Amino acid sequence: MEAVIDQAKRVASNANDAERKKLIDGLRDLSYSLETPDDTMQRVMYLVSAIESLRDDCILRTMRGPVASANLKFDTVGPMYQEMPDFLAKINYTDITDNTNTVHQAAWKSSKPAFAWFAEHPQHASHFNDYMMHRRQGMATWLDVYPIEKETKGWSSEAPVFVDIGGNIGHQCAELKSKYPKLPGQVILQDLPQPISQALSTPGVKNMVHDAFEPEPVKGARFYYLRAILHDWPDHKCREILQNIIPAMGPDTAILLDEMVLPDTHVHWQSAQIDITMMAALASIERTKTMWADLLDSVGLKIEKVLTYTPSVYESIMTVVRK
Repeated sequence: MEAVIDQAKRVASNANDAERKKLIDGLRDLSYSLETPDDTMQRVMYLVSAIESLRDDCILRTMRGPVASANLKFDTVGPMYQEMPDFLAKINYTDITDNTNTVHQAAWKSSKPAFAWFAEHPQHASHFNDYMMHRRQGMATWLDVYPIEKETKGWSSEAPVFVDIGGNIGHQCAELKSKYPKLPGQVILQDLPQPISQALSTPGVKNMVHDAFEPEPVKGARFYYLRAILHDWPDHKCREILQNIIPAMGPDTAILLDEMVLPDTHVHWQSAQIDITMMAALASIERTKTMWADLLDSVGLKIEKVLTYTPSVYESIMTVVRK
């Protein structure tokens, strides 16, 4: 047994993220296969108390990323998962496509869509913002694979170069300016009043209140960037967002979609969990490349290229242009 454990540790020490996840999955499947039914029930039933213990641990409190993840997933997402079986039975296991009638509303006894509910529940919103800020720390980002300098060479310093639509408090704009301080053109952060009121004050970034469901006010930018925005919405709402951007596009404009691009089969279970959570909270979905292509085609757009920067969870940057 010790030899097996030592071998697994040696393999893990030299593994990349995808290989590490594959090793974890293999060891997990082996462990589960050895469990008795009582072992399985004990493991599952005591998960709640284990999460509470982890969150309250004095060491973990110094690690903002795991704490933010525990707070969001336990306090906000947890009640939805408890409500989900009854909700799905009530709707006869049909697709959830109305973001005003989801598991979220049933769990929280609210009529508000999730993001409107966040605006009225600042502690939950704070957990969400902390999670979004820290969840990718130490991981690759789209800036590691996208040739931003090449694609903006010769761009006017007076013209908008990068508009981050729905960019929350401005993490991506800050990273962009940090990595490319001499990037030509204006960098603009857009979001609703609540996140903009708490936005980072990054030199060279203009913070602007804007609702993605209203016409895009910044015209002719080189890039309109949306990170994990469209996965928050069902197809018909995504079309509204895209149709508000298209009239603002210039001849050299591209839309950058920073999203998961799932394979058609054999999706990793962690990504599948996120897909289920998006359905439960927002009536939305994580999409395959085919689904992305179909959605974009429906509004006269096409995928020019896809660059994947975190293969283990399919995180990719899609360059989207007019057909």
